[in-house]
Amino acid sequence: MSRLLRLRDEQWRRIEPFLPPQHETGGRPAKPHRPVVEAMIWVLRTGAPWRDLPPAYGPWKSVHTRFSRWSKSGVLQRLLEGLAKECDDEGYLIDATIVRAHQDASGGAKKGGAQPIGRSRGGPSTKLHAVVDALGNPVRFVLTPGQAHEMRVASELLGEIHDAYVVGDSAYRSKRLVEELRGRGCQVVIPSQPTHLYRTFDGHMYRERRLVENFFQRIKRFRRIAMRFDKLACNYMAFVVLASVLVWLL
Repeated sequence: MSRLLRLRDEQWRRIEPFLPPQHETGGRPAKPHRPVVEAMIWVLRTGAPWRDLPPAYGPWKSVHTRFSRWSKSGVLQRLLEGLAKECDDEGYLIDATIVRAHQDASGGAKKGGAQPIGRSRGGPSTKLHAVVDALGNPVRFVLTPGQAHEMRVASELLGEIHDAYVVGDSAYRSKRLVEELRGRGCQVVIPSQPTHLYRTFDGHMYRERRLVENFFQRIKRFRRIAMRFDKLACNYMAFVVLASVLVWLL
């Protein structure tokens, strides 16, 4: 049985409008987008080095070059944003997960900004913070070093949310964040610390937090997500976005 990955026609029809048009230029014609995207997904799924890409997908260097170009120019991010316009904005769930950093991920260029790799209990790591909608579909992400607290980027992730319920665990119990969300008309479903002033919350709705945990579980089935091999944060984030696109396409 072939281990090559192919997108279904209906999946391709959903993402094709968000990709750059292919211009006819002089010289050798550019490879069509579809097999290139399928090659990117193969690398995402297997975690293999780019050089190990099966020849059926074409030259690995061409695929890698397009992936890097799309990562830096935001093509993949705009693709996710296009799909996320269909999100269920009744509510949002926030959480974070630790991703171990492979030894090959060290040494990223500093001139492009920080490549958030820190040290947590398990060694070098990155922390992926995510917000999903009421159906568990991914909406936005942020990377920080592994030791960073969830509250460091909570306001950034939730800054555009109004008139919805927001579910998070006790790491997001900050009084400032709670008041900020309530000021935008949000119903806050975040438990308070037992030693602090008790804050009531909807326990039944709190169980929906499993949706964001399920999202992390789903994308970590892709080996390029489960462990960070990429030196550059923008490339690792591009793989996270690509995995999230696949969640939207299921």
